[in-house]
Amino acid sequence: MFLLQTEVDAIIDRALEEDLALGDPTTEILVAPTVIASGTFVAKGAGVLAGLGVALDVFRRVDPSITCSPRKADGDRLAKGDVIAEISGPMASILMAERVALNFVQHMSGIATETAKFVDAVQGFDVSVVHTRKTLPGLRALQTYSVRVGGGNNHRKSLGDGILIKDNHIASLAREGMSVSEVVRQAKAKAPHTITVEVEADTLEQVQAALDGGADIILFDNMTPEQMKRGVALCKGKARTEASGGITLDNVRAVAESGVDIISSGALTHSAKGLDISLDVAI
Repeated sequence: MFLLQTEVDAIIDRALEEDLALGDPTTEILVAPTVIASGTFVAKGAGVLAGLGVALDVFRRVDPSITCSPRKADGDRLAKGDVIAEISGPMASILMAERVALNFVQHMSGIATETAKFVDAVQGFDVSVVHTRKTLPGLRALQTYSVRVGGGNNHRKSLGDGILIKDNHIASLAREGMSVSEVVRQAKAKAPHTITVEVEADTLEQVQAALDGGADIILFDNMTPEQMKRGVALCKGKARTEASGGITLDNVRAVAESGVDIISSGALTHSAKGLDISLDVAI
C-alpha cells in the first residue's frame, strides 16, 4: 500500500489553495505568531485508520516548523478514545491547517472502515472486494488507497487499466448489427495482450454470449445471488466472474456464497461516512 508523494502534494496544495487563498483573517487578527501549542488527534469512534500521513503532511506544508508524531499507522483498528498522533508548533499555523487535515483523515478512514466491514462480511470465501470508478474527481488516488488500507483491492483506477464492455457499448454496436459475441471478439482481437477484456452481463443469455466471444471476465450486473450462482457454473474454467450493482452489507455475504471471484461496490467510496476524529489543541 503506497501513495505517490507527488500526487499527495498536488492534492494537498489544491485543498490548501481552496481554503487559504484569501488567508485566515480570524487567526491572523486574534492569534499572535509567537504562541506555541500542541494538538492531539483522537478517535471519537471505532474504525480503521487511513490517511494519517496525508493529514500530517498538511501541517508540514502549511508550516515546516510543526513537528508531527504519529502514534498509530494506516490500517490500525481504532477504538474510541485512541490517540492517533500528536503535533506541536505555532498555534496560528495549526489552526490554519486543522480543517483540511481532518477532512482528509476523516474521509479516508471512513472509506477504510466501510471497506473493512465488507471484507469482514465475506470472510471464509475466496473472493476479492473492490471499488469502482465512482470516486470524487481529483481524489481517486486517496480513495482507492483507502480501500486497500481497509483490506479491499483495486478495480480499474482509470479507463486505461482494462477493457470493460458495458451495456451502452453493446447497445451502440448493436445498432451496427453486432452481437455481444462479435463485440467481445473485436475487443479481444484488437486489445494489447496485457489487457483483459471484461463484459457486463444483465442476463444469463448475455453471459453465454460473452463466453462465446472469449471474454476474460464476466460482470454480473444487478443479478440475484441465484442468477449469479448459475452464471458462475457457466463460467467455470472459462472466465473469472464479478458481481456488481446493488451490493450492500446486508447482501454481500449471500453474493459471496454464489461463488463469484470479485465483488465490486461503488458504496465503498461514494457513500462511506467519515470516521469521527478530532484534534484537541492546548497551549
